[in-house]
Amino acid sequence: MSSTSHALLRVSDLSVRFGGIVALDGISFDVRRGEICGVIGPNGAGKTTLFNCLSRLYTPAAGTITFDGADLLAKPQHAIAAAGIGRTFQNVALFPAMTVRENVMVGRHCRTGTGYLANAFRLSAVRREEAEVRQCTDRLLTLLNLDDMAETPVKYLSFGTRKRVEMARALVAEPKLLLLDEPAAGLNHEEVDALRQLIVDVRDLFQVTVLLVEHHLNLVMRVSDQVVAMNFGRKIADGPPAQVQADPEVVRAYLGTETA
Repeated sequence: MSSTSHALLRVSDLSVRFGGIVALDGISFDVRRGEICGVIGPNGAGKTTLFNCLSRLYTPAAGTITFDGADLLAKPQHAIAAAGIGRTFQNVALFPAMTVRENVMVGRHCRTGTGYLANAFRLSAVRREEAEVRQCTDRLLTLLNLDDMAETPVKYLSFGTRKRVEMARALVAEPKLLLLDEPAAGLNHEEVDALRQLIVDVRDLFQVTVLLVEHHLNLVMRVSDQVVAMNFGRKIADGPPAQVQADPEVVRAYLGTETA
């Protein structure tokens, strides 16, 4: 398979600097359509900076990002969700006083088209749109086993459940690429195993490509089709999980030696 012809996302020579600190140093990789790609690296490797560039929270000093054949860096931050990129965050970013259903419905906003006046006068197009948003939301809540708590404010939910709500909110916008930022953080062993299956199911059910930043190496190696390893803002390995896990530079980055 040619990564060039099947790439949904292409990162080329991306560099980011904060003063004298080089957060990303000419990193390049492709993510093929329909695959799960894991991004690993020690603290300070540049993983979150990379995600913030893909979300357009940061603008790189150099390099290009091509998404679905278009220049992602030419798009403003507010257009990223509509372009087909959804994201979760390491620290769950939900509205705590709102219900599970309301939080997920917010994520559908980028797919709605009625304006202020139509909403003010409650025109029929608005009512149809609201019904469609609710239908999409309820389908997702059922698929992610959240329907029983649809009317529960998220502040009363466990951390692991709130992570599922955040994933549902990202998916309700029908993204082509789902960015998962440390989804296993704070989860116990059973929850991590359930998360692995959930990521695979989401990829298959929604035909979405997944880019996963994660410190939990066992999860990454079990769920990913491709793994990109980073250290000090540089790519040090890229390939199938077993190949990357055995790469001497990856071993050095994690253990400080070439022998386990």
